[in-house]
Amino acid sequence: MKPQTESQLESAAAALGARDYRQAHRLCMSVLQTQGPNAEAFFLLGLLTADHDNHAKAVDILDRAIALDSGDSRFHAHRAKSLLALQRRDAAADAAQKAAELGPRDALTFDTIGVVFTRLGDHASAIGLFEAAVRQDGQRAAYHYNLAASRQFAGAFDLAAAGYERTLELEPGHVKALSAVVGLRRQTEADNRLDALEAAFKARDRNDQEAQLHLGHAIAKTLEDLGRHDEALDWLGRAKAGVSAVRQYDARVDADLFAAAARTSETSPSPAAPGWDSDRPVFIVGLPRTGTTLVDRILAAHPAVRPLGELSNFALLAKQMAGTPGPYVMDAATIEATTSIDPKALGQAYEASVAGLAGDAARYTDKMPLNIVWAGHIHRALPNARIICLRRHPLDACLSNYRQLFATSFSYYNYAYELTDCARYYLEFDRLRGHWAASLPADRYTEVAYEDIVGDLEGEARRLIEHCGLDWDPACLDFHNQAGSVATASSVQVRQPLYSSSIGRWQRHAEALKPVRSILRDGGVIDADGNWLRDT
Repeated sequence: MKPQTESQLESAAAALGARDYRQAHRLCMSVLQTQGPNAEAFFLLGLLTADHDNHAKAVDILDRAIALDSGDSRFHAHRAKSLLALQRRDAAADAAQKAAELGPRDALTFDTIGVVFTRLGDHASAIGLFEAAVRQDGQRAAYHYNLAASRQFAGAFDLAAAGYERTLELEPGHVKALSAVVGLRRQTEADNRLDALEAAFKARDRNDQEAQLHLGHAIAKTLEDLGRHDEALDWLGRAKAGVSAVRQYDARVDADLFAAAARTSETSPSPAAPGWDSDRPVFIVGLPRTGTTLVDRILAAHPAVRPLGELSNFALLAKQMAGTPGPYVMDAATIEATTSIDPKALGQAYEASVAGLAGDAARYTDKMPLNIVWAGHIHRALPNARIICLRRHPLDACLSNYRQLFATSFSYYNYAYELTDCARYYLEFDRLRGHWAASLPADRYTEVAYEDIVGDLEGEARRLIEHCGLDWDPACLDFHNQAGSVATASSVQVRQPLYSSSIGRWQRHAEALKPVRSILRDGGVIDADGNWLRDT
């Protein structure tokens, strides 16, 4: 490479790092115009394009870099990242594997590949890559945080805690690490970070809603552990206020979504348009924080069942095949348009999309709670698939959703920023759940209450295993000791023996929950005393 070209590309990389996109683009184009095709110039342009969320174009540009130099791990790593953003999971996995096999030479590439594997649910592979990133550059807080998060999902809690602590040593204001380390273990009067968390919250700019959200949730969790329940709920309100104001959640959008889902149901697939004949998929659906991960772990403890995590495959394929406009994968228009899709083609496409993850397992689980709105379409496309819907006491479910720190990038959980919105969302969910219970075959759709699992683990586990068409295996009772990653909000809880302390938690906040109780009572799911009218 000519010295002038090398200097221009170094300047372009520096400009890209400083987010001076105009200068980075100008320098890269100058190289291409004067020197001809150049892999590094294409690579930098691919990164620039990905930074602007144009991942389809980024993949095309990175392909041009790879055509000129297929042995550079960086090109494949960032291609994998953009493929994942496009929800092309299998292609992303192949590209990430190629990048790893080529042998990265820098910490950022190790970390990038690790992030891709993390988002694919392969934390075992990600951990080694993050460890390599830390060895290459031990002064970068982000690398330590990513390694700690993957270790947490893999159940290595002590190592995860140490990783979060190292992150905070390098970057004391790292809000995600502060929030994560508090969530790993119970806070006590003798050992907590309350003063530091409150100081960090006050020091943050009011417009930094993301930081306030993480810090406020960590403060609330600490106060809850210390038994200061009213203060905890007050802090949750403060934590969520900024994001709630920006998001301006509209409950009518979700009401339309649930209504559209109900309108598309059929008791069974049309004989004229049969679905894909596979009995392997098991969809675990419901509201978040109602026991979906617990059921997934119980089933996954069975030797014939492979857990695939929370997948968006079904919704993405339906959106793609329906061809509806707009950025949302899950909206009323797409739900309705999916009715016109050949159900067999959709079912076959779904199973093909998970083939690499499912392997030869007799059954595999897809634990995406939001698939509740797709239950009718799932049954048409995969008439022999099982659907298990989780239920929980309405007040505990609403409170638990409100207490959960959901990813702000995932707009489908925007209802969780206000308690009253949680209550209205619960009623929409419960109406749809009741609709599926009445319209889908009992041997394909079943429900289980979190409280029933806690009260009779073996009885409910046996019933669920039978529902999946499998013989009983006692390993299902030992779910908390099984290996494998858990990349959900329940990553800590599901590695503990079953406990009942979260049942009836709403009673600690009975006064603050009066508006929620009123909405749920008027909706017919609880009585005046807060008792669950679960059979109505």
